[in-house]
Amino acid sequence: MSETDEALVARVLAGSDRRAFGTLVSRHQSVVRGLLARLTGGAPEADDLAQETFVQAWRRIDTYRGQGSFRSWLCQIAYSRFLMGLRKQKSHQRLLDTAAREPEPSSVSAGQAGARLDLDRALAVLGDDERDCVVLCYAAGLSHADAATITGLPLGTVKSHVSRGRARLKDWFDRQESAA
Repeated sequence: MSETDEALVARVLAGSDRRAFGTLVSRHQSVVRGLLARLTGGAPEADDLAQETFVQAWRRIDTYRGQGSFRSWLCQIAYSRFLMGLRKQKSHQRLLDTAAREPEPSSVSAGQAGARLDLDRALAVLGDDERDCVVLCYAAGLSHADAATITGLPLGTVKSHVSRGRARLKDWFDRQESAA
């Protein structure tokens, strides 16, 4: 039976247990990287932000209070790293540019590449808050409450953004299917 996240965090706090932290990274890296890949639209940038997320988590693990899941805490750090990156670039244009790029062929099959490219293009039609909420709730698998905490938006607003975003994505895919 594997240890809970909270037990691993306690081991890290008790003596800077790198193995315990490594287990936490292994457990949550795909969710964090997936969240960042959807937010940024690009694997290389997502990898960099994920690495920054885990470095910051290691440095600040003493701030985790257990008032939510460890995964949610990590996603909050990842989202903050993403927002800081946006502020540095002062432009959302890169999100649209990355949707036009093909994914790396070595990491996905041709069918997956097309589906990923379609999803990236579809996400690009959403407003920033809608996209962020949809990605947090669907790509990262977080609850609406967790997404509200991470984004700082009221819970009702997150639910509205997710609902509208899902409807806009469905319309976008329906139009693509009709055009094909």
